[in-house]
Amino acid sequence: MIDPIERALLICDPCLCVQRAARMIARRFDEELRRTGLTNGQFILLMLLNCPKAPGMQDLSSLLAVDRTTLSAALKLLEHRSLVKINVDRIDQRVKHIMLTARARKLLKEAMPLWNRTRVKVEALVPEGDLDTLRRVLRDLPLKLCSSGSRRPTSTR
Repeated sequence: MIDPIERALLICDPCLCVQRAARMIARRFDEELRRTGLTNGQFILLMLLNCPKAPGMQDLSSLLAVDRTTLSAALKLLEHRSLVKINVDRIDQRVKHIMLTARARKLLKEAMPLWNRTRVKVEALVPEGDLDTLRRVLRDLPLKLCSSGSRRPTSTR
């Protein structure tokens, strides 16, 4: 008789396997970043905003594969912690400009070594030679899904 968990993995594979791995990996990063007060998702969002010209809401939501409402909620939490500043465009009220604060930059400097150490540990769990293939497949999959009928395009930046 097949174990119920094994049956579920067989039936739901690959969706469940990818989702399960993503959650477990995110949890590992969350644990390491806890001392900074950031979750892995917040760290990633702040890193995406940590550039001279931060991406707009649409680009961010596409890149993260989340709807704008979910992104807005995440940004509001960061704004409440004074990690981002959200300004409405003077010309087009629908456009929002998101900028990191000095506090966010300082927090990213503290978090980056913790995140990087965890990344190295997680990557070490992937068999040698498979890491580049795994990255490429996971990077390309959203574009392939989009071209096969998904509603939201995603970037591979």
